[in-house]
Order: sequence, then structure tokens, then C-alpha cells
Amino acid sequence: MPYTVISGFMSGIGVILIILQIAPFLGQDSPKGGVIGTVQNLPTLIGNINPLETFLAILTVAILFLYPAKLKKFLPPQLLALIIGTLIAIFFMGGSEIRRIGEISVGLPSLQVPTFSPSQLQSIDALLTSLVADSLTRTEHNSNKELIGQGLGNLVSGLFGGIAGAGATMGTVVNIQAGGRTAVSGLTRALALLVVVLGLSQFLTVIPSAVLAGIAFKVGMDIVDWGFLKRAHKISPKAAIIMYGVIGLTVFVDLIVAVGVGVFVANILTIERLSNHRADKVKAVTYDDEEIELNVEEKQLLEQADGRVLLFYLSGPMIFGVAKAISREHNLINDYQALVLDLSEVPILGVTSSLALENAIEEAVDQGRQVFLVGVSGQVEKRLRKLGVMAKIPNINIFEDRTEALERAVNYVEKYGNMADTDTIASQVVG
Repeated sequence: MPYTVISGFMSGIGVILIILQIAPFLGQDSPKGGVIGTVQNLPTLIGNINPLETFLAILTVAILFLYPAKLKKFLPPQLLALIIGTLIAIFFMGGSEIRRIGEISVGLPSLQVPTFSPSQLQSIDALLTSLVADSLTRTEHNSNKELIGQGLGNLVSGLFGGIAGAGATMGTVVNIQAGGRTAVSGLTRALALLVVVLGLSQFLTVIPSAVLAGIAFKVGMDIVDWGFLKRAHKISPKAAIIMYGVIGLTVFVDLIVAVGVGVFVANILTIERLSNHRADKVKAVTYDDEEIELNVEEKQLLEQADGRVLLFYLSGPMIFGVAKAISREHNLINDYQALVLDLSEVPILGVTSSLALENAIEEAVDQGRQVFLVGVSGQVEKRLRKLGVMAKIPNINIFEDRTEALERAVNYVEKYGNMADTDTIASQVVG
């Protein structure tokens, strides 16, 4: 996946987290409508700000930003901010109306048979979260391992009435910021949640929502890819447009849509760039050309042909975007009597490019010109034979060596080049 897309949805997720914390950050209930609802109600949220809760949120963010890095391995800053904010709320704001987590349901769920419906078939973003983790830890995840673990977890969850879930970006980032790097950190987080569910929930009901909003706000700030945001426009305007487009779609439409559109556009631009690069490897010449490495004998043969032999040289993978260049180069030169098609440096030949070559060969044959094929082997030969292109060229006109093919082409134009009846020429040469 292009990094412009990864950076875009990372920053988009960060922006979503930041926007969704505005209401609890200001001491308000989150409005309906998610991100869009929050943005629409922003004036109202600011006008009804709760100073005490906003103070707790600002204090939490300040602790997270100012916490010494060397102490993180002993005590995560998020845990310290949570404890300090909660203690202040208990001892100094006990009589004030501030929003808290409230009662948490406890106990283990009962086993039940899951039911299915088409509406439940949705995409999960576990691997997208894995990419975020890779970017933050400079590691590389195992996609198959992630999906197998995700599937097993959801399978067990479904047996107890739980809904299918995916890798949580917010929880993953908090885990990484707290120093987690291996699967043990994820297991520890799960065990901590289990302990809370089994008996410690009453101790968490007093945690202020503003403190959690401050922690989530800092997580959102950390997820945003500030490093690439500052440099994207310097690297490539197209890359910047893709990244900002993915951010916009992630925030205001849908994460999966954003990634799909971003990957599609990035791949189209990549194909265009590769096609332009590969188009430079398509050359049609009748005389010596510095961009094609010709030996002394080949140069002499082209000079001897005096423009009557067209050397059509291709090199590298011929993807479908190169078909246009093949047609363009071939049509630039019309006044020739023999076509030498050199494919010795082509490892892969796409269907579209194959059809473009077929058109060039058919046009030459229809006009009574001889076609000589050089260096066809492997996948290229297999593709041309399946398309029936090889059948259009006599076996005696297929060579492994370009010099030999040029020599045969020059002999042909010198012997038959001045004959008016092109059908007679073709029949005599084939015969």
C-alpha cells in the first residue's frame, strides 16, 4: 500500500479522535452525528464550556506532553495522568457537577448460538491498525498471523453474544506509547480489562470523562503523521493531494472508502509514471540511434539499408500502458520495406502490448513488408503463440540474433525492394 495512503488514513484517524474529544474536553455531552455532528455543534459546545472539566482535560494533556521520557519505562504517563486527574476530581471537585465514567457492567456473558444476516458482512480494519503500529514502532507485522488471531477472537466472541471487532487503533497507540512492543503487552491489557470486569469496576466509576478525553486527545495528536504532513508537498504535489484526499474521506466519509479510493488513485498515477518510463524503452529507428546499443556490423547494415529497414526495439516489461507508445513509435515511420522486431530484452509482455505489436505486424504484412522477429522466448513467446501472432510470421524470419536478422532484412530489401508487386515479393521470400 502506498505510504501516501497509509499516512492519510493514519492522520485521518488522528483527526477523528481529536474532533470526537472536543465535546468531553469542554465538559459537554458528545452530540449525535459523530465527527460531522461535533463540527456542526462547535459554536454551541464552546458557548457552554465547563471550566472545571476543561481544566482537568488541559492538565491531563500537559502531563502527557511534559512527562520525562526516561520515566516512561517505570510508569506510563497515561496512567499517571489518569490517577492525578481522578484524585483532583475526588478531593477538590467532589461537590461539583462533572461527568464521570459511571457504572460499568460486570460479570461474564453466557454461552449462546450466534445468528447471521447479510448486513453483518462488513470490512474490518485490523491490518490498517497494524500498519499504524508498524509506522510507530518501525517494525513489520505478519498479516496472516493478525487475521488468524482476529478470526479466532471473533469466533469466541460470537459464541458469547459479542460483536465482531478489529484491531483498535486508539488502544494500540496507547499501548505503544506506554512501551508495549510485543504480544505480551496486548495480553496484559486484556487481563487488566478482565480484572476490571470481574470486580474492580466500582473503583473506575469516579474517573472524570474529561481526563479520558485529554488522554484520547493526545493519542489523536500522536497518530497524526506530522513528519510527512510537513514534507508531502515538497516531495510531490500528487502525493500531497492523495494524502489530503484520504484524510478528508477518512474523517468525513469512511475509512475503508478512503483507503480504497486512495489506493486506486495512487495505483493509476503509478501506472502512468511507469508507462511513461517504459515508453522510453520503445524505439523505432531506420538509422543508427545512440539510445540503442548497436554493434559496428549492425550500424553498417542500417546505413546500407538507407532507411528501408525499420528496427523496432523494445526492452523491459511491456505493461498495458506501453501499448500507446508502441503504436505511436511504429506510426512515426511509414516509408520502410522490412520490419525487424527485437524483443530479446523483453521479459514480460502484457496482453494489451501484445495486441499493439500484432497490429504493427498485421499492418506491415498487409502492405507487403517483411517482418523479422528477434529474441522471442519464455513468457513472451508463449503469449504471442496463444494470441496467434507467431503464426503470422514465417519460421525462416524468426531469429535469436539481431545482427543476423538485420542482415537478412537488408538482403531482402536489396533483392526485392524495387519490385512493384508486393504480393509477388512475399510469395518469393516465403517460398
